Amino acid sequence: MRFACDTGGTFTDLIVEDGSGKLSMYKAPTTPEDPVAGVLDALGLAAIDFKMDRADFLAHGTMLIHGTTHAINAIVTGNTAKTAFLTTAGHPDILVLREAGRIEPFNFHVPYPEPYIPRSLTFEIPERVGSNGKIVEKFDEAAVLRVIAKLKRAKIEAVAVCLLWSIVNPVNERKIGRLLKKHLPGVPFTLSHQLNPALREYRRASSAAIDASLKPLMARYLGGLTERLGAAGFAGRTLVLTSQGGMVDARDLAERPIHAINSGPSMAPIAGRHYSGGERKTPNAIIADTGGTTYDVSLVRRGRIPKTRETWIGRPYRGHMTGFPSIDIKSVGAGGGSIAHVDGGEILHVGPESAGAVPGPVCYRNGGDQPTLTDACLVLGYLDPNFFLGGLMKLDVAAARRAIEQQVAKPLGLNVMQAAWSVVGVATENMVQAISEITVNQGIDPADAILIGGGGAAGLNSVFIARRLGCRELVIPETGAALSAAGAMMSDLSSDYRAMFFTSSADWDEAGVNAILKDLEASCKEFATGPGEGAQTTKIEFSVEARYAGQVWEIDVPLRKSRLRGKAALVALIADFHDAHEEVFAVRDDGSVVEFVGWTASVRCRLGSGRAGRVRHSAAEDIVLGKRKVYFENHGRVDTPIHSLQSLKTGQRKKGPAIIETPFTTIVVDPGASFLLARLGSVHITA
Repeated sequence: MRFACDTGGTFTDLIVEDGSGKLSMYKAPTTPEDPVAGVLDALGLAAIDFKMDRADFLAHGTMLIHGTTHAINAIVTGNTAKTAFLTTAGHPDILVLREAGRIEPFNFHVPYPEPYIPRSLTFEIPERVGSNGKIVEKFDEAAVLRVIAKLKRAKIEAVAVCLLWSIVNPVNERKIGRLLKKHLPGVPFTLSHQLNPALREYRRASSAAIDASLKPLMARYLGGLTERLGAAGFAGRTLVLTSQGGMVDARDLAERPIHAINSGPSMAPIAGRHYSGGERKTPNAIIADTGGTTYDVSLVRRGRIPKTRETWIGRPYRGHMTGFPSIDIKSVGAGGGSIAHVDGGEILHVGPESAGAVPGPVCYRNGGDQPTLTDACLVLGYLDPNFFLGGLMKLDVAAARRAIEQQVAKPLGLNVMQAAWSVVGVATENMVQAISEITVNQGIDPADAILIGGGGAAGLNSVFIARRLGCRELVIPETGAALSAAGAMMSDLSSDYRAMFFTSSADWDEAGVNAILKDLEASCKEFATGPGEGAQTTKIEFSVEARYAGQVWEIDVPLRKSRLRGKAALVALIADFHDAHEEVFAVRDDGSVVEFVGWTASVRCRLGSGRAGRVRHSAAEDIVLGKRKVYFENHGRVDTPIHSLQSLKTGQRKKGPAIIETPFTTIVVDPGASFLLARLGSVHITA
């Protein structure tokens, strides 16, 4: 039995895969002050459903895959460790100067962002390595010991080390690591050449700083998760999702916690790729994961999930860069818990503020007093107040109606239904803009893509989003209410290994390149025979960061083979770069010299089947639920058939209006749309 758990801002999603491959889904409210409690609560619900004691139920588990927002929340809220930054003497402002760029070039009222580690906790180390790897200035050990004494007095909790050109010759970073281990025992540290051996000083320094600052917190969190699961009866393997779309053992992630920053959201496109390819051979798919707090948008492009090197925590140029490529996800503050308010100019806003899990929407009766998207959908009749989370939570329609009336309808001079619809309309537009941004930036016309709706709140307005974008088809997967957790079931145990080695098409060093690739492959094989032992399949892929001579930025080019031997291999690599450059930038220059900078080997070990099974349903769900009054714009309140998902017959198309209910999500189909149940259990809607 395998468990996949995704801790969101409002709900903790759990998917259980039994021995036959059947899936079961559960949701429990997230406990912000103790996220592990939400995981255990969801497991408790599953145990009850399986008619077992929780300890006995957990004892049947062989693996628990966990996605968490704990790392990113710690950074956003400033709850990371007190961290020192050690760098080469004469270069203390790496984190201050950062990289050039402004969102608003001529708005000089925007203050320059603070460095991730304050200047007061930055220490200069006398040493210098040249770009060729040769020692320019001798390492001063006595100076390092004096710095360590200052760190002790300052009660530093973590240390980040980033020296110039350590990616070419890491000897001095290693020396600092040994001294920290000896003279500052118990204080975790990060060496940049080990974590992120890549060009660009700011990105490498930023990644080291972020990683070090998370180590104490994530070690406690992941250690506590493992211990509490063990105390509850789980004796299996605990894995944690990464922002690169894979998973690693919890103990390994504690060593490099920066990879947990976008842990949960990275799984939605994994699941989206499965559903878009399994039921429709559409070249492009838009994956929209609607949670209680955020709306996360990603893409699948010709079966490939795009990644970005511009991974920022916060707004670009105003936040902090992770320095690592990660799955390209656009997040906006628009979810089921997004708060609606009218400003002084009588303009309606929805989000980015969220009611979260606590106090939650007004209708939760948990202390919330500001209307949310969920409250609006309840007032419109989209949600059944007695069937939320399968009946586990009763919603207060009257309270939601009062909040909408007092805080939205009256200020705007609307009736309650018009006001509630306006909330849905504004939220929809926010989501449409997020999709437009990520698709247009990558040269994709949303009208030529299929829209995959995931998350517990996805079904409420995805039809409206699809129509607004001109998407021909909307798919709500059977596991859509827990799309990220479903993606976790399909993900692989993975690791990436990187190395710097500069060469060019004009001065090609075949022996040097192949030596680097050999070392990277050896690291992948070591991973495959270590953490990946017993995997059903293992795959190693290679890529290179390349650019035209004189260009500032590189692009990734996959290698066709594990080695590059002979002139034909170089010619093919150059052609692949030109093709990739033309796809990204719409231009190519076949006559220019191509420079190859960084080399990467990725190993993926498949522990499961790599696909999602069908959801297990009880006979009690196989019913048609009747009708209720539902409000639609331009139609008013309409008698609308209410279907359970299991009452639909595969392949039989029906016309809207309709409401399709499952214990975890509600799918709204308006009068202008039609729908059918496809063979994998997904609902396909034509808007």
